[in-house]
Amino acid sequence: MQRKVRVRLSANLVLFVVDASWSMAVAERMSATKGAILSLLTDAYQRRDRVGLIVFQKDRARLVLPPTNSIQLAKTALNDIPVGGKTPLSAGLLSAYEVFKREKLSRPDVLPLMILLTDGAGNVAMGDNPPQEEAHGIADKIAKEDIRSVVVNMEHAAFDQGLAQALADHLEGPCYTLNELKAESLYRAVRAEMGA
Repeated sequence: MQRKVRVRLSANLVLFVVDASWSMAVAERMSATKGAILSLLTDAYQRRDRVGLIVFQKDRARLVLPPTNSIQLAKTALNDIPVGGKTPLSAGLLSAYEVFKREKLSRPDVLPLMILLTDGAGNVAMGDNPPQEEAHGIADKIAKEDIRSVVVNMEHAAFDQGLAQALADHLEGPCYTLNELKAESLYRAVRAEMGA
């Protein structure tokens, strides 16, 4: 006897969550992130993968690029991204959590992956708890939802206080320091995680 079996490929949803405060080299980080997003979208079509971008700075997080597989939409959305101000890390994490929850409801088979580019030093809280404590609490919630996360540590090695690693520990994911933050190196790191 023979039986036809249809195998559905699970689609990845890669959500970049990027610190756009003044605390780090914003231009370099944004350039690498934009390049990595466009590279992922270029080879995402066959696998039905989608990519999104959340930027956090000043006192809020913004979904700059809602999850999409359209290179054209991405190029338009990535043109004008605000930078500067403080670091509302909690707001960025909470925004990512909400995007993933919505996506899981409409696409239960989606494979979520968060790529968080930060030094881990949040200094704006949404509630009454200290900013770092609040961020770690949201990170714990993200980990409980089985959302794979990767932290790309943006702190300069000479000043690193281990904040990005502490955040990665709460997210239950790896913490990378890329030797050079270029679109290609970020893209390769993300592809490696998607294949893992």
